[in-house]
Amino acid sequence: MTIARQDAWTHDEDLLLAEVVLRHIREGSTQLKAFEEVGKQLSRTSAACGFRWNSFVRKQYKSGIELAKKQRKEQVVHNPEMERDSVAEVENVTIEEKATEHEDKESITLQEVILYLTKMDEFFQLDNKEKERISERSLFLERENVRLLEENVLLKENLKAVEEDYRALMQIMERARKLSVQEDEKANPKVSFQMDKNGNLERVNK
Repeated sequence: MTIARQDAWTHDEDLLLAEVVLRHIREGSTQLKAFEEVGKQLSRTSAACGFRWNSFVRKQYKSGIELAKKQRKEQVVHNPEMERDSVAEVENVTIEEKATEHEDKESITLQEVILYLTKMDEFFQLDNKEKERISERSLFLERENVRLLEENVLLKENLKAVEEDYRALMQIMERARKLSVQEDEKANPKVSFQMDKNGNLERVNK
C-alpha cells in the first residue's frame, strides 16, 4: 500500500500553479512573483513552488507558455508604456527560462554520461571475460604441451628399449647360426661353408 506524503502536490494545486505562472508571463511579470503568489495561497514557500514548476508542471504546459509569451508580445506592441515598465521583468523571465533550459541540458548530459559509463562497464566486463577465456586457453595449451613433452620422452625411452632388444635378438640369432654351422661341419666333414660377397654363408661341398 502506497502512503501519500503530506506535502505532496495535488492536481488542483498544480493547476493553480500553472494558471498563476501563465498569467504572470502573459502580463509581463516574473515567475518569481508568480511563485510568491501561489505560495501564499497554498501555504508553501516560493522556492517549493518554483521547484514544482520547473521539475514537473512546466513540462505539461509548453504550448501554454508559448501562447502566453505571444500574448505578452502583442500587448507590448499595442501598449508602449507597458514595454517601458516591464523591460526588467521580461528580462528576468528570460533569465529564468534559460536557467531552466540549462538545467534540462545538464540532466540530459548526465543521462548520456550514465549511459556511456554503463556501456563502458559492459565493455570492460566483456574484455575481462575475453581475457579470462584467453588465459584459460593458454593454461590448457601449456598443460597440453607439458603432456606431449612427457609422452615424447616416454616414446623415446620405449624406442631405445626396443632397439636394445632387437640388437640382443640379432646377437642370439647370430650365435645360434654359428653353432648350427659348427654342428654341421662336425657331422659332415666334407661339407664346409664360405662367406659370399654379401656377407652370407653358403654351403660348399669338398
